[in-house]
Amino acid sequence: MATPMIAPSILSADFARLAEEATAVAGADWLHVDVMDAHFVPNLTLGLPVVKSLLAATDIPLDCHLMIDDPGRWAPPYAEAGAHNVTFHAEATDDPRSVARDIRAAGAKAGLSVKPGTPIEPYLEILKDFDTLLVMSVEPGFGGQSFIPEVLSKAKAVRRLVDSGELTLIVEIDGGINADTVEAAAEAGVDCFVAGSAVYGASDPAEAVQALRASAAKASPHLSISR
Repeated sequence: MATPMIAPSILSADFARLAEEATAVAGADWLHVDVMDAHFVPNLTLGLPVVKSLLAATDIPLDCHLMIDDPGRWAPPYAEAGAHNVTFHAEATDDPRSVARDIRAAGAKAGLSVKPGTPIEPYLEILKDFDTLLVMSVEPGFGGQSFIPEVLSKAKAVRRLVDSGELTLIVEIDGGINADTVEAAAEAGVDCFVAGSAVYGASDPAEAVQALRASAAKASPHLSISR
């Protein structure tokens, strides 16, 4: 069995101390970086220069979530810079397969993300071209929102395909993940859990990572923590 993956979101970190905030989550599997362009979503965060600085400051693999227009143009440079996983939104392009191909060619894993209101069925056929599926459990654009449990049906649908051998990819969830919601997400078949305030709002962020991992393993039918 695999181990639950925890990806702290630096959207909830202190942007003036990002190198220290990355160090504070030692033991995390990925560091989740929300890139917003104020077009695809109504918020503006950070971009490639900050990602490059983070890459130089931490050994934790960067999980870049691009909430941006025109990912075909802007996504590959994140892969070229050294991001481990580059995820873009299905709603932002008419040709997600092509974007995924370019991300992989540039050296990163390719992820597809869907908003809470976007059905997963139209994308099931193309998921074989991706390494991760990021299910949004809040509306993208702002941190601190409440978890939307209805999206778990998407995770369950994709988990069935992974378990049957039809797909090989990581099921990731982002939005409102904390001690109260991580178990339901794990039970639904999620592999990787993005957590912002639940980690960076804790007195000991690294300890919060371990606690979330333990809770996910306890509830998951397919994940465990090796003794």
